[in-house]
Amino acid sequence: MVFEALEEIEQIPVNERLRHLGKQRKAPASPRQFRSNMMLNPLHLKHLNRIDESPADMITLNLEDAIAPSRKQEALHNIALFLSHLRQSKSLLIVRTNPIDEGGAEEIAFLNDFAIDAIRIPKVTSQIEIARALTLLSKEKELHISLETATAFQSLPRLRIDERLTTANLGILDLLSSMNLPQSIVKIGNPSIDYILSKFLVDAKSVGLLPVSFMFQEYDDTKTFRAWCEREKMMGFESKACMGPAQVAIANELFGTDPMELERAKHIKAAFESHAAIGENGFMDERYGFIDEPIYRDALIILDKSAKGSL
Repeated sequence: MVFEALEEIEQIPVNERLRHLGKQRKAPASPRQFRSNMMLNPLHLKHLNRIDESPADMITLNLEDAIAPSRKQEALHNIALFLSHLRQSKSLLIVRTNPIDEGGAEEIAFLNDFAIDAIRIPKVTSQIEIARALTLLSKEKELHISLETATAFQSLPRLRIDERLTTANLGILDLLSSMNLPQSIVKIGNPSIDYILSKFLVDAKSVGLLPVSFMFQEYDDTKTFRAWCEREKMMGFESKACMGPAQVAIANELFGTDPMELERAKHIKAAFESHAAIGENGFMDERYGFIDEPIYRDALIILDKSAKGSL
């Protein structure tokens, strides 16, 4: 935990919390798997207090739509207080600000002094917003975006104007509203939802962005959440937004490397490299059939992801 006890912290008036900042500065998160992205409300101090021990690959501290305007400053100062006392965290720490022109610019400037790994800006519509965010953001930090508008959905590949923009998160409910589509169509197997997921995935991957699939908000329905993760993994997704530890556990399990898949990749790598040494880059294998260079490259990708996940 960040603090051994929260009672003293809870008693500090909101407008005085910045006077109690610490001097800790956790090291930047190392590259690894990004299977789960857990959203946390920074008004809940007990949740902030556990960010150093969370199993989530990513943690997003939300300053936007879950926070009433009257409490946004409180949420921001809570984040600053806990980050300034945080010694370590295995999770990539992200802060989801408000839109650039609705307080986000000021929040980015403030947060640059704290040990976060990325800023996520919501409701992006243009390259101008991306450019402005990158100008404001410290060079060592990543930029993430939320894809929540029809305009952004149509133009995602064009939004990646800089390598520091690494990740796109699908806000499917806002996206449907911007398209005048009902949220009731968010069902497994709905062809419109499959199209949205597929287009988002392919557009993001085509320009080197990590696509994070949408948050399933029925927290207690872990059966349906698992079914969504299984379908999205079948599509090619590697990452899922999560609400709480139960969803994180499922996402980490399903988006992790399957042991049989890993065994196959190891065999293909060894077989291809032994054949390549004698000039054969295409051959029949007794266990897995025909193996050539594209199959070998796919095996290397699987092995690389597995190695990163073990960090």
